[in-house]
Amino acid sequence: MIRVALRTEVTAVTAIDLACFGRDAWTETLVRDAIEDERRTVLIDDLEAYAVASVAGDVADLERIAVMPSRRRHGVARQLLDALCAAAVAQGATRMLLEVAADNEAAFAFYDAYGFTTISKRAGYYRGGVDALVMQLELEETR
Repeated sequence: MIRVALRTEVTAVTAIDLACFGRDAWTETLVRDAIEDERRTVLIDDLEAYAVASVAGDVADLERIAVMPSRRRHGVARQLLDALCAAAVAQGATRMLLEVAADNEAAFAFYDAYGFTTISKRAGYYRGGVDALVMQLELEETR
C-alpha cells in the first residue's frame, strides 16, 4: 500500500536506501529533511520501497526510487512513479525531470518504457566519472 512516509519512518526509509544504493545511500539526516520538506513528496510502500520527488513551479524533480531486491520486477517502482506523478500534477507541475547514470541500463530502460525521453547529458556527474542522462516526462492530468 503506497502512502506518504511518516516522520517516524526515517530509520526504515534510510535502511531501504542503504540496501539499494550502498555507499551512495542518503544519510538519515537527508531522509529526515526530505520527509519534513513541504515541497517534497516522499511515498513509501510496505516499508520495502520508497520514492521522492520535489516540485518547484511547474517542474517536478524525481530524486529517488528505491525498491528492495525482493520486491523488484513486481511493478512497485511503476506504482510509486504513478503516485509521484499524480502528486506532482496536483502541485502544479507539468513536467518531471530526473538524472540517471548512463551505465544503469535497468533504470534507463524503466524510465524509457515509462515515457521519459533523454534531453541532455552531464559528463562525469556520478562517482567514478560516470555520465548522467537527464530525462524528462511531460506530465498528464491523469496517469
